[in-house]
Amino acid sequence: MSVVDARPLLALGPVIPVLTIKDAATAVPLARALVAGGLGVLEVTLRTPQALEAIAAMRAGVPDAVVGAGTITRPDDIGRAIGAGAQFLVSPGTPPDLAAALADAGVPVLPGCATASEAMALAERGFTCLKFFPAEPAGGVAFLKSLAGPLPGLAFCPTGGIDAAKAPAYLALANVGAVGGSWVVPDEAVAAKDFSRIEELARAASVLRG
Repeated sequence: MSVVDARPLLALGPVIPVLTIKDAATAVPLARALVAGGLGVLEVTLRTPQALEAIAAMRAGVPDAVVGAGTITRPDDIGRAIGAGAQFLVSPGTPPDLAAALADAGVPVLPGCATASEAMALAERGFTCLKFFPAEPAGGVAFLKSLAGPLPGLAFCPTGGIDAAKAPAYLALANVGAVGGSWVVPDEAVAAKDFSRIEELARAASVLRG
């Protein structure tokens, strides 16, 4: 099985909301608000016990959303995530055993990297779209700009420390397909079930590329 191209995924919108779901009951209304605001690609991190249930609920309840699983850290996470309905996978970093398993996942993958060497190793495995994480601490816009020359075949989805003010500088780079961020889903808005606010933040984020 060959690596599935993730470029079409990154082309669906400039921002991929990174969601840490603590209450699975919020999953469907949260996804509906984000899709209504123009952000249809959603990453649910496997950081809570409710994550897989949330992915399944979003797939069933919000068919217009493209729902993926983030924080894939072990090969056995892959089967659990896809079994719950995940349509793409994202890892924070990608050691060799995980890279090998992700290459055979059969769905688009954004494997994480933080250095040029890691990016080159993933490119050798056939990955052309990578997650750059943690983006701000690892060098930010300047780092990605410096990779465009030596690694022209790679596209990135930077995530980590990016907000509405910082996102446009990333999105202006030719080698950035989309950015990941949690600013569109503030914890207090989710806790208050203020989905109209989340829809407004999503709408603003959906036009950040200009």
